[in-house]
Amino acid sequence: MQEPTTVYHRTQYAEEMAQQLLAPSALQMNVRSGVFLAGIRRVGKTTFLRQDLVPALERRKAVVIYVDLWSDMSKNPAALVHEAVRTTLQELQTPGSGLLQRLKSLNLGAAGLSFGFALETLGAKGGATLAQAFVELVEQAASDVVLIVDEVQHAMASEDGQVLLHALKAARDAVNARMGGKHHFIFLGTGSHKSMITAMTTRRTQPFSGALIAPYEVLGRDFVDWQLQRVAASDVAVLPDPEVAYAGFQLMGHRPEELLKALVELQAYPEQPNSVFPVISSTLASAAADVELRMLDDLGGLAEAIFARIAEGPEEGVSGLFGSEALEHYRQTAGTSVEAAHVQNLVDKMMAANLVTRAGHGKYAVTDPFVRRVWRERRQLLQPPAQSR
Repeated sequence: MQEPTTVYHRTQYAEEMAQQLLAPSALQMNVRSGVFLAGIRRVGKTTFLRQDLVPALERRKAVVIYVDLWSDMSKNPAALVHEAVRTTLQELQTPGSGLLQRLKSLNLGAAGLSFGFALETLGAKGGATLAQAFVELVEQAASDVVLIVDEVQHAMASEDGQVLLHALKAARDAVNARMGGKHHFIFLGTGSHKSMITAMTTRRTQPFSGALIAPYEVLGRDFVDWQLQRVAASDVAVLPDPEVAYAGFQLMGHRPEELLKALVELQAYPEQPNSVFPVISSTLASAAADVELRMLDDLGGLAEAIFARIAEGPEEGVSGLFGSEALEHYRQTAGTSVEAAHVQNLVDKMMAANLVTRAGHGKYAVTDPFVRRVWRERRQLLQPPAQSR
């Protein structure tokens, strides 16, 4: 029997995104300002980027540099980006390197590229800048260059990170203006903190203000069918029907790791898989939500009252969190005097914890829809039953 593949490839999604990045239509030209892809944690963004999008971009003759700001939390984001750029440039000037082999369609030559600066000076005080590096790279490769920064919101947390973002914006402007529209520097940032990603594209003080923000498309029914087929091909397994499995996958927030956990737990219940799997899915979803909601518990009763007002409203967001009616509601719920400044402080903390996100001017929503749903279900269970007359 052929060994089943361990990676689910999203070829069509990757091809469509690569096409939009490298050959945008007249209505898609804002990708040249930068693209920010937002999606909650653990839904497969990084796997998609590395396994599908990077190869799709390289097939279109782009030079791609990928860096994950979560790969080494002991280093600041600027150091990680400079290291990734230096590594790529080193490969491009090393004869016979793997990257040169992958990009052989660019006719870069067996000897590789030669840059007008010492690579070790990149990012150092008085050394080469990112703008200089990317201008030379685009000119010599005669191709588009795409920089992918995964979990880009971490760059906002430090002064070095902010300096890095301004340097990347300067590199974008230097390349895209200099090359006269022939080749471009494309910046793609991804992140799981929706409020911070939104702020990076909407606040005028941010270097990538005006860039395109787009939601990451979560995995769907095709992935669930693939996972069931993969498990069935390699094990004598207890499996739910595909419809039941997909409903459980949705319940768990479209997280691939949770789906596999649920299938593993299901093996202990061979008699009624279709009735047991929803229970397992609900339990795992609740456990995952607990990780997020534990942060809410630490913020206290007033924060819980504010979160309740947001979670009980429409999924697209709630306004009026700081008005007199809302403040009176918090006072009655939390049993203490409440001022608008107190509410704003706690909303800011919930945004920093990625519990809520700014959905518009003065409008807030729960960041993760699946956390919102679990919270609402629990809230409903705690409500006293209606008294019959």
